[in-house]
Amino acid sequence: MRSAILAGGGASRFGGRPKGLETVGGRRLLDRVVDAVERATGNVPLLVANDPEAKAWHPGLTVVTDVMPNCGCLGGIYTALTHEPGPVFIAAWDMPFLSPQLLAALISEAAAFDLYLPESLGPREVEPLCGVYGPGCASPILMSLGSRQFEATAFHSAVRLGTMPIRNVRRFGDPSRLFLNVNSPDDLKRAERLLGA
Repeated sequence: MRSAILAGGGASRFGGRPKGLETVGGRRLLDRVVDAVERATGNVPLLVANDPEAKAWHPGLTVVTDVMPNCGCLGGIYTALTHEPGPVFIAAWDMPFLSPQLLAALISEAAAFDLYLPESLGPREVEPLCGVYGPGCASPILMSLGSRQFEATAFHSAVRLGTMPIRNVRRFGDPSRLFLNVNSPDDLKRAERLLGA
């Protein structure tokens, strides 16, 4: 299955440095996510990034920019989904503890759905930046973008959504660790503590 990593979001909380280039345990967040995705899919992921320096971040990756700029992560999802035909596994670049085994399980269970996501402990109850997006998501996402609804879950009611139950997610680790997003220096410190533990 093809795959994509979303390198979105501003870098204001890291002094202008792209957050995916920060390190946890001596390895960049981006490298950790690339490794997990490659191990799960057997393919080199696409990198969706708008930063003009993105091609230098990881020379082995093909970089594409958003087809609909300034639409948040949903715009990045749409870009990844429509870059080539077929389903795509999508992950955010700021999640250093993604389990390749979890990703592989999501991919293996996704065939019956337009969208397949793991349940999470977060406020949305699913993790939209770690899942399989099928071609059936493209038109509903485009409609959401057209109506300026940029929330990652805005189109979910219009597709066949399947979820991996939280009890199954726990087989691969603590969901709060698996789906930790590094959005600030404090999150980076937390990630270092979790790695040490």
